[in-house]
Amino acid sequence: MKITLLARKYPPLAQVLPLYAAQVPAGFPSPADDYIADWLDLNEHLIKHPSATFFARAAGTSMLAAGILDKALLIVDRSLKPRQGDVVIAAVNGELTCKILDKRKRLLRAASDGYPPISLDGELDLLVHGVVTHVVNQLCTHS
Repeated sequence: MKITLLARKYPPLAQVLPLYAAQVPAGFPSPADDYIADWLDLNEHLIKHPSATFFARAAGTSMLAAGILDKALLIVDRSLKPRQGDVVIAAVNGELTCKILDKRKRLLRAASDGYPPISLDGELDLLVHGVVTHVVNQLCTHS
């Protein structure tokens, strides 16, 4: 999976939107409830460390099983220490990739089958840029 870093074009502004009290079942429909429980700013909800956070755009299908679709927007936190099983953005020999960190086996591995793991042993030039904390996938393609 290739990664494109997104440059900040302007300072972030708070965008507060309504958060409805009713949960939306993914199974059987329920009666609509239009009571607003709170207001939600996605910056507050998705970005815990603003000065250490950046966005990247995913390209490819190696991380589909982790819920990362082609062209997904990745929210990446540089301040988090990568742990076993975290999805990370890493530069491998100068090329950015999005993979699962397997510290026990010393690998970067894809979430989907059919993609070989990247061994962290040997002469590899590796730099982990951050931990992917959230993924934004576009579902409606005609918007």
